[in-house]
Amino acid sequence: MTSWTITPEPPDSPAATALWRAYYTEVSDRWYLLHENRRTDPAELRREIAARTGAELVPPTGLLLIARYDGEPAGSAGVRLLDPVTAELTRVFVPAGLRGRGGATLLVAAAEDAARALGAERIVLDTRSDLVEARALYARLGYVEGEAHNDDPYAEHWFRKDIVN
Repeated sequence: MTSWTITPEPPDSPAATALWRAYYTEVSDRWYLLHENRRTDPAELRREIAARTGAELVPPTGLLLIARYDGEPAGSAGVRLLDPVTAELTRVFVPAGLRGRGGATLLVAAAEDAARALGAERIVLDTRSDLVEARALYARLGYVEGEAHNDDPYAEHWFRKDIVN
């Protein structure tokens, strides 16, 4: 029998580091293939991964969750407080070979619980148009598309969800 487990981990743990590299490689390659018909330059990939350490995803104002499928690292989701009642959902990722097994839904639910524990009443997130699977997931889980809440140059869609009990 296969099972999912989700636990908090530091952003620099081996599992978190490997999942961050896989996540960033996939979303970066998708963007470059769509817009410039090429994959991400390896030097750029190393620079960007190193520059985005996830240091904001640690207590007391954030948390990184790592999912394991049968004990193996299989996904991630992070939350961080933007203000006392608003958390941002970020780094939601399940590798392609494990998609469709319920891991993303479990990760987002765990991230919502973590955001509530941090005091958040709502969660916001951004994504891109080409990440159609992500947009479908968020809509299915009750996130509503709305106005921009940041000026990320790659963001094209902004979602929010109230999470008060």
